[in-house]
Amino acid sequence: MEDIKVEDELQLVTFKLASEEYGLPITKVQEINRLLPITKLPQTPSFMEGIINLRGRIIPVIDLRKRFQLPVTEHNDDTRIIVVEINGQTVGVTVDAVTEVVRLSAADVEDPPASIAVDSRYINGVGKIDDRLIILLDSNQVLTAQEEIAVKQLNE
Repeated sequence: MEDIKVEDELQLVTFKLASEEYGLPITKVQEINRLLPITKLPQTPSFMEGIINLRGRIIPVIDLRKRFQLPVTEHNDDTRIIVVEINGQTVGVTVDAVTEVVRLSAADVEDPPASIAVDSRYINGVGKIDDRLIILLDSNQVLTAQEEIAVKQLNE
């Protein structure tokens, strides 16, 4: 993992997608909300859910299940929108459920295995807490440069 020293401690917001647990650095998370009404937009990528009005701010929303090509399920009472910063842009991401905020020693983080079938550009590493594995997302890789431009236009 780049930019993380062994003596560092990470604070992560953890959440569920399908049967896996993921984590985002708490410094990237602005807030966590229950599912809000999402306005669909025409001609956007399939993983772009649409936009929400969050206290007067228009925020684009990405479905992480679709982004990671996981089976899509209906939203339920546990579904949350995590408002995060991705390369300077404010974006909401829908997740199945937010689990907790955890502290993780950088010594308990390993690089993702080279043999995994997932597109590893999204992953910063894998954290170990007891018998749990937490996939650490690199939020800055969730969007391509072209998609970032589209999101920026939505934010303006």
